[in-house]
Amino acid sequence: MTATAGEAVTDKVRDERPKTPRKRHSGEGSESRRAAMFIAPTLVLLGVVIAYPVVRAVYMSFREDDILNPGSDAGSAGFSNYTHWILQQCSSLSGGSGDCPPGTLGAQFWDSVNVTFMFTIISVAIEVVLGLWFAMIMSKAFKGRGLLRAAVLIPWAIPTAVTAKLFYFIFASRGIVNSSLGTNILWTGDTWPARFAIIIADVWKTTPFMALLILAGLQLISAEVYEAAKVDGASAWQRFVHITLPLVRPALMVAVLFRTLDVLRMYDLPEILTGGANGTTTLSILVVEEVRAGAYNSAAALSTITFVVIFAVAFLFVRFLGTSVNDSQKSQTKKGGR
Repeated sequence: MTATAGEAVTDKVRDERPKTPRKRHSGEGSESRRAAMFIAPTLVLLGVVIAYPVVRAVYMSFREDDILNPGSDAGSAGFSNYTHWILQQCSSLSGGSGDCPPGTLGAQFWDSVNVTFMFTIISVAIEVVLGLWFAMIMSKAFKGRGLLRAAVLIPWAIPTAVTAKLFYFIFASRGIVNSSLGTNILWTGDTWPARFAIIIADVWKTTPFMALLILAGLQLISAEVYEAAKVDGASAWQRFVHITLPLVRPALMVAVLFRTLDVLRMYDLPEILTGGANGTTTLSILVVEEVRAGAYNSAAALSTITFVVIFAVAFLFVRFLGTSVNDSQKSQTKKGGR
């Protein structure tokens, strides 16, 4: 009994001793170094392709432009390259400070902002409706479904420049649209017809992308859920509202986010269709116009503003819509666990 008690006390003392951390095997350190060696080229490439241009653009945005301030030594400009855009203050090239006359730098900025957001809201809204409709059709099991999916994806596979040129001929004064409707509308020569032409072309081009992302979400919904709803007497509309929409919401939000960010930087479609004329100048077109005019530092400031706008929109999407998606998923998980 005494020996047993002594062994118990010895074991207790041994357990209470501070445990020394185990040494890592040399193999783990070599694996970490090997992983770092594989990742390093990618990080260097990203730094050269992304980080350096961004930092360089921000630096240039605070420098003076010779074309805007003749005779300057291209020194520090402070926030003047930003104020003449945001506050509609004209540079010396436009006749001093104050409100810009129509067509000058500051006035063009807010017009471009309005046009860019108008294209974004209308195009994405139409693409969401059509994309969800196409995705629901393609998710059904029927003969020729593979052929339909391939046909729907054709517009998305066509390069945007080719699409723009195609619709340039479609909306010509003697193009297919005017010939079919018996009209003589200047689709690319007037403000609202030109905007509608760009929206139609953009919707035709990128709706398949939206449908593809939504289709991926629809295929994750089990058919047993719909069968149970049918047994309970739910109508087709009730199944769509209470089953399809809530369960496809994560994929739908991702599709909306991607398309929103894409339209906010739209350039090639309106540039080829209208050249940015007739109220179709987006922020990206305005940046290129500044570069062509030789105002590189002013263009850098406008690029930085555009980047901040797109980043803010992405942040709001992730912050608010992402939170609602997570909350809905948690509630559905709790309901399923009951």
